[in-house]
Amino acid sequence: MATGQGSTGNVIAALCSFVVPGLGQLIQGRLLSAILWFISACIAFAITWLLTLSLLPFGWFVVSVFACINAAVYRRPA
Repeated sequence: MATGQGSTGNVIAALCSFVVPGLGQLIQGRLLSAILWFISACIAFAITWLLTLSLLPFGWFVVSVFACINAAVYRRPA
């Protein structure tokens, strides 16, 4: 089964990470990476909220894009 860049598993993981940063990494079995991406998204959301005094999820969105890319290009070590 293909687990490289562009494989079905990575596409599904990337879509999951776009919705909830770290979820795609969790699906791929990378627990520490998943936790770090989720915590990063929460911190970015909090910073954005504190700076703009609104619930605009811009920080969350930025982190989710990077988590999505990270899940999409992941290659399982041989």
